[in-house]
Amino acid sequence: MFEGAITALITPFNDDLSVDFEALDRLIERQIEQGIQGIVPCGSTGEAITMTLDERCAVIERTVKTVHKRIPVIAGTGGSATAEVVEATKRALQLGADGALINTPAYNKPQQQGLYLHYAAVAKAVPELPVMLYNIPGRTAVLMETPTIERLCSDFPKVFVAYKDATANLKQTEELIRKTSMTILSGDDGLTLPMISIGAKGIVSVAGNVIPKQVRELSDHARAGRMAEAAAQNHRNTPVVDACFIESNPVPAKWGAHLMGLCKPHARLPLAPLAEKNREVVRKALADIGVL
Repeated sequence: MFEGAITALITPFNDDLSVDFEALDRLIERQIEQGIQGIVPCGSTGEAITMTLDERCAVIERTVKTVHKRIPVIAGTGGSATAEVVEATKRALQLGADGALINTPAYNKPQQQGLYLHYAAVAKAVPELPVMLYNIPGRTAVLMETPTIERLCSDFPKVFVAYKDATANLKQTEELIRKTSMTILSGDDGLTLPMISIGAKGIVSVAGNVIPKQVRELSDHARAGRMAEAAAQNHRNTPVVDACFIESNPVPAKWGAHLMGLCKPHARLPLAPLAEKNREVVRKALADIGVL
């Protein structure tokens, strides 16, 4: 259901740090024009953790309206309180999202049973909305283990249909591809090629904010088994991927989008502006790949 090249979209802000909806429209239209196959508003790249639920819903609603069914909209509805995640997911469904991306809760460090109950609560409350599980221990300090994911897929097969893997643990990736029916996607731009080579179906990309066409080309080549072409595209993309993570995501990607005239570079605190020394790194990477 959700596969190919998908962009975890930045949330553009005005100078007063309110949401810049006109810039959001520009970002979305460029994504679609350049062939991206899905959009995730209000994920971690979208700084959802710094936004109120009403702000997140407004971004999801505007994204759904602007996309107008041309590609799937997978709304980020994750959080650290299960009741809030349930409410956010209900509202995403009401707003017309095609699915939800739900990360493991951050900071709480729940047990595996707690993770199961967290996601089960969402599945029971919103059984009609497909969910992409999101395992990202580097940000949340908890790893959802393979048996927990298998159990969720077995108990709620119509809900948990996809999985964004940002664990950098290819052994677990392979286990899940082998043991579940979920669509597995890379959650790490740098691991797109190796993950697809063992059976993943695409990427939920940060770099897609600035190079959606190139991210799509890498995904297409790799999924079609054109590994020499995929490797060459991967090498071309790598300087941009590295630049996107030279500081905390999404600060560099926002600076890149700013250089391209798509939005202002602002991120909300506690994220600081991109350091002066790193601005040239981002600019050069984008210029070298031909988008500036």
